[in-house]
Amino acid sequence: MRIDLPGGPYTLSEPVTWPAGGGPATSRVVYAAAHVVADPLGDNTPGAPAAVDWEATLRFRRHLWSYGLRVADAMDTAQRNMGLDWAATRELIRRSAAEARTLGDPAELVACGAGTDHAPGADDLDAIVAAYAEQVETVQETGAGVIIMASRQLARVADGPKDYHRVYGKLFGLADRPVILHWLGEMFDPQLAGYWGARDVAAATESFLELVHAHAPMVDGVKVSLLDEEHEVRLRAALPAGVRLYTGDDFNYPSLIRTGSHALLGIFDAIAPAAAAALRALDAAEAAPAGPDRDRLLASYEEILAPTVPLSRKIFETPTFHYKTGIVFLAWLNGHQDAFAMVNGAQSARSLTHLAEVFRLADRAGLLADQELAVRRMRALLEVNGL
Repeated sequence: MRIDLPGGPYTLSEPVTWPAGGGPATSRVVYAAAHVVADPLGDNTPGAPAAVDWEATLRFRRHLWSYGLRVADAMDTAQRNMGLDWAATRELIRRSAAEARTLGDPAELVACGAGTDHAPGADDLDAIVAAYAEQVETVQETGAGVIIMASRQLARVADGPKDYHRVYGKLFGLADRPVILHWLGEMFDPQLAGYWGARDVAAATESFLELVHAHAPMVDGVKVSLLDEEHEVRLRAALPAGVRLYTGDDFNYPSLIRTGSHALLGIFDAIAPAAAAALRALDAAEAAPAGPDRDRLLASYEEILAPTVPLSRKIFETPTFHYKTGIVFLAWLNGHQDAFAMVNGAQSARSLTHLAEVFRLADRAGLLADQELAVRRMRALLEVNGL
């Protein structure tokens, strides 16, 4: 099958069928950070309140669960701080946790972001703690796990590491079970520059580790999105026993997971079938004795994920915070939603040439579930853009 794309004709690869089912990974705890599906008839223009297609949004979470992945919800992949307002976020948390409850324990299936984005005017530490407390309570009352998101308001107000430690120390006191801490780099959100009280990464890391060690019993893990593999490996080694490192590195995840990181990744929204297959190979490899069989299983893990890396690097290319557009584009190509539409009009955040390359790379990674549907939709997109 061929399609004329910007840059020249493209012949699609042989299709790949990925098996669903098989349960969650046993060697790693793995979350896919999930996107929301916009209502194509809603007023999702820039600055308008988010209008969400709830059935399609929940259907996509069931898709991720069917591959044994946990769902990280109400995170930056769901356009927090980029169009998903607090009213829609609160509804998303409640609906996602309720849907998880139909399958099992929400705390085992979904963790949701708690932040301060509903209080943009919070101008002191007490106001920031109060804003966090409201969102933590919203998540906890659903039974879902809590992810403490980085706060733009705290980044603006804090005067050094002591203020971060003061705020987070109070939040640990509000939690009814261990939480995941989220360190989101400024490439994902420029307003988070200098988080943990220092622009120097080494100094910020020292502050962060001091906080984690002081409150280790209340820290399930730390989700780190700095796109720096060597830094993550060092940080992982310095964490207290029992505290997981959830990689958020959408550039280097195959090697980081293989060497011991768990995962909480936006790219797993788009590559769930391949990710699940790779994790099954890794589980089997780590259960096998050293020898040819183990080597073969590790090679299978690498072979499955290798072609997903160029795809992920393209989706997350600079400006990285627009990666959500590529994630939603692939969900549309794969039939998980009826329209290539996003809250805040964010479907326009990437160029047609960018999206065409995402199409090519997704095909090469075996991640166009129905090639005929994907080609038909890609052609429609090209046509409406005059090509």
